[in-house]
Amino acid sequence: MTALATSSTVAVVGTGTMGQGIAQVALVAGHRVRLYDTAAGRAGQAAEAIGGRLDRLVEKGRISAEERDAARERLSPATALAELADAALVIEAILEQLPAKQELFTALEDIVAADCLLATNTSSLSVTAVAGRLRHPGRCVGMHFFNPAPLLPLVEVISGFATDESAATTAYETAAAWGKQPVRCTDTPGFVVNRLARPFYAEALRAYEERVADPATIDAVLRDGAGFKMGPFELTDLIGQDVNEAVTHSVWQAFFQDPKFTPSLAQRRLVESGLHGRKAGRGWFDYSEGARQAEPRTAEPCPAPGSVGLHAKLPGPAVVLRELIEEAGIKITRDRTPGESEGFLRLPGGACLGLTNGYPATSDVYGKYIRFDLSLDYRAATRIALAASEAVSEADLAEAVGLFQAMGKQVSVVEDVPGMIVARTIAMIIDFAVDAAARGVASPEDIDTAMRLGVNYPGGPMEWAERLGAQWVWDLLDSMHHQNAGGRYVPSWALRRRADLEK
Repeated sequence: MTALATSSTVAVVGTGTMGQGIAQVALVAGHRVRLYDTAAGRAGQAAEAIGGRLDRLVEKGRISAEERDAARERLSPATALAELADAALVIEAILEQLPAKQELFTALEDIVAADCLLATNTSSLSVTAVAGRLRHPGRCVGMHFFNPAPLLPLVEVISGFATDESAATTAYETAAAWGKQPVRCTDTPGFVVNRLARPFYAEALRAYEERVADPATIDAVLRDGAGFKMGPFELTDLIGQDVNEAVTHSVWQAFFQDPKFTPSLAQRRLVESGLHGRKAGRGWFDYSEGARQAEPRTAEPCPAPGSVGLHAKLPGPAVVLRELIEEAGIKITRDRTPGESEGFLRLPGGACLGLTNGYPATSDVYGKYIRFDLSLDYRAATRIALAASEAVSEADLAEAVGLFQAMGKQVSVVEDVPGMIVARTIAMIIDFAVDAAARGVASPEDIDTAMRLGVNYPGGPMEWAERLGAQWVWDLLDSMHHQNAGGRYVPSWALRRRADLEK
């Protein structure tokens, strides 16, 4: 089967923000669209709101006045579920409550034609469970749009355990015909995006609970050092702390309380306090009128060292630091420290400066060690986090700060913990992605597409795995695992297999 013909009727049940957005997408694509909501008058109000957005599209030159008028003619509110009888596709966007979705689809099965496709826009419930009470569950598929649906291109097309291949293909091709970028995935908790995005939030919250740094600094390090558009604290404030915490809890429960998905107690307390983010006026940050913006911890200017020693080759993407140091006019000499295989920089005062490897700087046998955090692109990064061992003096730390400042970076000095901030986050996302691909949740290509388009990541995690190397990621997580009991950082066997294939 191919995409639904534009002559087909699409029905949308649930007329909140998401339902209206999906209806607008189908409408602009040329379909007749019927809106239904159990609340009296709500469908009519939604139709009026969509009409207003069509007006704005005309004002912006996105569609013509004629196209708008034709679209309005194709849009109609329904006052009873029976009015959806001629729909070829029904998409539900109602509350995230399994009994409500099951009841809706059970009722629709007695109304629509046998070949009508039933789609759930659920973001966290099992598509298999939603379809579980249907006589013909093969027609039920997940079509998870992202908010706002008219603007964001990604649609996750989820096959439940009983979903017919033809139904999933029709949903995929229809989403593509609507100008969206669909990806296919199996029915596992969180699907692709909500599953693989958990570490971005979870590791930041864990770092906060470990007192590595304050929220503004953690956000700045991930944003300015790793290229994410928003930091996890400002992003969860935008999403809503209650919404983000609920998804995290749902995925954790669905994975039988796997420690890799454990929710944050700090976020739970924030939610319990009613500090849900922007919509509440305060979350991790204060959004009240006149509130002072939280600033990240940034080191004061320090003089750059005249020269540094280079021992061996710096690992991974840090290799480019040699070029940046030379471009900053700092001389590089050869460091001949015996017995060390790991690449690092030797500062004039004798301290070693190296990329985080999953162990805290304080645990290094050489004592005076300073770790710098991972960046996927050190040339483009504008901020770097440093963590020093207990043996490092203020003068040693100032030399490291001045070195990165000479390369044009702002520096945030954070507490010394395994994996720092960026490295632990990126490594966990990569491990989740490699594991998901190995389990057939989605193809590597669809995983990268989903994370770039669904949560606007600066790259795909499978691409990151290629660039960093699975062995480096495995080593970092394995190091963290041996220092953190409980299983949170146990690297997957899929990552181990990928690392073995690199040899």
